Amino acid sequence: MGKAYDRVLAARSADKISIQDLVAGITDDFMELHGDRAYSDDPAVYAGIGTIDGQPVTITSIQKGDDTDENIERHFGSAEPSGYRKALRLMKQAEKFNRPIINLINTPGAYPGMDAEYKGQGYMIAQSIMQGLKLKVPYISVIIGEGGSGGALALAVGDTVWALEDSIYSVLSPEGYATILWKDSSKAAEAAEQMQLTPKELLDNEIIDKIIPEVKDAKSMQNFKEALIEKINELNKLPKEELLAQRHERYRKFN
Repeated sequence: MGKAYDRVLAARSADKISIQDLVAGITDDFMELHGDRAYSDDPAVYAGIGTIDGQPVTITSIQKGDDTDENIERHFGSAEPSGYRKALRLMKQAEKFNRPIINLINTPGAYPGMDAEYKGQGYMIAQSIMQGLKLKVPYISVIIGEGGSGGALALAVGDTVWALEDSIYSVLSPEGYATILWKDSSKAAEAAEQMQLTPKELLDNEIIDKIIPEVKDAKSMQNFKEALIEKINELNKLPKEELLAQRHERYRKFN
């Protein structure tokens, strides 16, 4: 099995830190907020307000479950349109109150059900991207495990995008790539080698800006928290116009 696919398996591992534990570790307090103010509340999106070293922040995330029942409830980390509406609502609220945004991402992709398409899945992903690029507050995105397709990109158009060591970020899964290219999902390991989806390859291609060590204990949690504080302070110093100009330039240079 190739090294790239080893990283795929590590990104999907049940041993990966949960986003709820990560949020609890980096915030001094956190209040979860619910609902998209239009249709429903998607449990795949865990979002709310907290403080990091006294700095109020808005955190939105797409998360998987800790067990089978939770995974079923959260669609195995695949957000529905109401989830993206909730995330965008809170990001717009963050802009209104001048709070930095931190988005934590662990999703194989947006929920692929027919009902989700009827309720505007593609539209909400597009809105999350377009409006996210215009938010006049610091915006940090971190790939925690899987960063799959537009489902991940919807929350990953910030000023900087980081990835944990054991994570992947790609247009689709290796299994999907192998099925499309070779009509054989068993060639997923070969597909992963071609897709350049590992953090090192993503960093070399300037898709991400930083690789973060896996958060496994108190020390690595504190290091991650300090990195966030440092970046927020750096971005807070930029005039709003320059913040947006640099963000737009970051994505314009993608091939």
